[in-house]
Amino acid sequence: MFNKVMIGIDEHKGGRDAIELARRLVSDDGELSLAYVHGGFPLVGRGSNAEFEAGERDRAETLLSAAAAETGIRITRCIGSTSVGRGLHELAEANGADLLVIGSTRHGLLGRVVVGDDTRHALNGAPCAVAVAPAGYAQHSTPFTEIGVAYKDSAESKHALEVARALAADCHAKVSAFEAVAFPAYMYAGFGGAIPLVSETFVDEARARIAELGGVEAHAAYGDPAEEIALYSASLDLLVVGSRDFGPIGRLMHGSTAHRLARVARCPLLVLTRAARAADTASPTDDDRHPLAAGA
Repeated sequence: MFNKVMIGIDEHKGGRDAIELARRLVSDDGELSLAYVHGGFPLVGRGSNAEFEAGERDRAETLLSAAAAETGIRITRCIGSTSVGRGLHELAEANGADLLVIGSTRHGLLGRVVVGDDTRHALNGAPCAVAVAPAGYAQHSTPFTEIGVAYKDSAESKHALEVARALAADCHAKVSAFEAVAFPAYMYAGFGGAIPLVSETFVDEARARIAELGGVEAHAAYGDPAEEIALYSASLDLLVVGSRDFGPIGRLMHGSTAHRLARVARCPLLVLTRAARAADTASPTDDDRHPLAAGA
């Protein structure tokens, strides 16, 4: 599990969803903290109004105090920023968080991760792993019994699988992995009527590749990657995805697929940003080990 988990909250129910998911992802001796980003910019010389800034901070501290009393989470942090995402990133980095947990927009359908502007900004460029709780998760959460991985034969997917295995070992869940098989548009002309047969062959090969990993329930299907992975996520308690080296969530697997997946996943989503992967792959020392490296 994760050792230092920061929870982004707001005035809406998404904060409660994020808190519930954070409790499931934090290690037994880990630290939970509540974070709130209020309006205003701390440098008055750049156009911010000091009185407005003070009022916003007072409102933030009142909200955090109420949330702490309700949840029992005593560590609270707030910051002023013109962007919720930027503020959360600054707090996470300054306090050494290894996971940032946020809720989806309150306008989403029950059980779906629906990414609004604040959530999207929090995902982009995050300095640590990010988890997104679906709308209504606080009222309908269940223990993790199956953790799934959106898999491709890549370093990012292999890292995601390692993390999924560590999480599953902690909560006695099974691990599954899913690969979506899709052909580039230009290939359709060449295959013609043979597409169903060819796609079935590629799906069988993908399933066999995953099965060879060992200890993983293998799934694969032919079709649009985001749509197929979203369907797969409906049977999971947590979906783990990795990101490419040259970008955070905007490059989870391949470009626009990642953005769509973030919008339509039907279970909690754990995004292993490039910063999270770098932390996991760095050589640990006795005094500075990433929590998942030791299966904590």
